[in-house]
Amino acid sequence: MMRQHTRLVGWSLAMLAIALFCTLGTWQLQRKLGKEALLAQAGSAMASAPVGLAAALDGPPRLQRVQGHGRFLAAQVLLDNQLREGRAGIRVYQPFLAEGGNHWVLVDLGWLPMPADRRVPAVAPVSGEHELSGLLAPAPAAGVAMGESMQATGADTWLAVRLDFPRIARELQVPGPMSGQVLRLDPDIALGHARDLAMLPNTLPPARHLGYAVQWFGLAIAVLVIAVLLEWRQRRRR
Repeated sequence: MMRQHTRLVGWSLAMLAIALFCTLGTWQLQRKLGKEALLAQAGSAMASAPVGLAAALDGPPRLQRVQGHGRFLAAQVLLDNQLREGRAGIRVYQPFLAEGGNHWVLVDLGWLPMPADRRVPAVAPVSGEHELSGLLAPAPAAGVAMGESMQATGADTWLAVRLDFPRIARELQVPGPMSGQVLRLDPDIALGHARDLAMLPNTLPPARHLGYAVQWFGLAIAVLVIAVLLEWRQRRRR
């Protein structure tokens, strides 16, 4: 009776482990496919003629190449924990309203290094009217939302760990609705800081997700093989 109970517990634990590893493997495959789709959309958008920024912001969210004239709001969000060429830093965002549009959008003005002492660098905001072009794209992945999303570091300047759009609109006193997308500014425009239009600047490429998926599925197979071998050995002893 005790031996039968032990076998039942062992198989239950093995099945739970296999289910967990298969779930994690499937999640990694979904991440791989999602990022491949995003890269394909970006390639298609870059090969297309730009559409008006105001019209793009008023329409349904999608990745597209845009261009438009408008004005900046002299307030900024510095997104922390952003990598560029292996270095940690911040990414500078400012709200921008396209001429004739209703929705404000955060413009990615580029990357700056964060000093070793973690003292937030002084960043002069862009002001006035400008003609912008670039990619209207999804916001950077927020990850697990824990703790405060942002804190003030000066007049009209906020350091953020994720782009919390409702709070950004509230704290920066954005005078109108804000898009949940960001404008990845064209690197050729003489504004802001170091930047490019890479779609996965701060996260894993699709190939890495495939590698992790193979590892998780491999662990699931290993658990199954071990469980079958143990069962076989017990049956031989009996």
